[in-house]
Amino acid sequence: MNNEHRYLTGKKGLVVGIANDESIAYGCALRFNELGAVQAITYQNEKSKRFVEPLVENFAPEIFMPLDVQESEQMDAVFKAIQEKWGCLDFLVHSIAFMPKEDLQGRVIDCSLDGFLMAMDISCHSFIRMARLAEPLMPSGGCLLAMSYYGANQVVTNYNAMGPVKAALESVVRYLAAELGSKRIRVHALSPGPLKTRAASGIGNFDELLDQAEKKSPQKRLVTIEDVGSVAAFLVSDHAESLTGNITFIDAGYHIVD
Repeated sequence: MNNEHRYLTGKKGLVVGIANDESIAYGCALRFNELGAVQAITYQNEKSKRFVEPLVENFAPEIFMPLDVQESEQMDAVFKAIQEKWGCLDFLVHSIAFMPKEDLQGRVIDCSLDGFLMAMDISCHSFIRMARLAEPLMPSGGCLLAMSYYGANQVVTNYNAMGPVKAALESVVRYLAAELGSKRIRVHALSPGPLKTRAASGIGNFDELLDQAEKKSPQKRLVTIEDVGSVAAFLVSDHAESLTGNITFIDAGYHIVD
């Protein structure tokens, strides 16, 4: 790719949520790297490190650290490393979600308090905590991205209690966009169509959901992690400076069809 097309050259970003080569976060990191961005990459724990490290070695990330978002010390350490290494941050990708399997696969009405609170903490409130730490590192503006899903807006069979959690995340995106807009910090949620990610593996009858999405979407196809990465790259770039607070569907048009 010609240098003139590497429109993220000079940008510094943090990508959270790579677990394997099917992760949405990995699709984003691939595209960011191709377009010239310098990245900080995190992995959840030592077990996941052995899967993530080979994937990102070609990126030569300048920061590669553990981050379990339920460990406040680890989150503080990541942002401290960014401050010390770069002194600033241009974009952040939050691509993590979790709910205990017994709560995710049961009815919303039967979801346990502990399971719901854990899902809200990991999938939603951790984005707020990251935004708080990123804000002082973005004195000239920046972009924060979270990952949502169609089930935040419509009832999707077997998505269950994760639907309300993602709805909360989308609302957080709008409020953060309003609060940070004067500082030129833009906030978005991406809403990809169904993808075979590790997080999706806990959803009941997920293969049926994939088949339905492919047949129902106007483009008659499933999207890829690279599709998501391309949209993410545009949104964090200077080309999207006038956009904030959006929920951007990347689903081959699935969301427009009844």
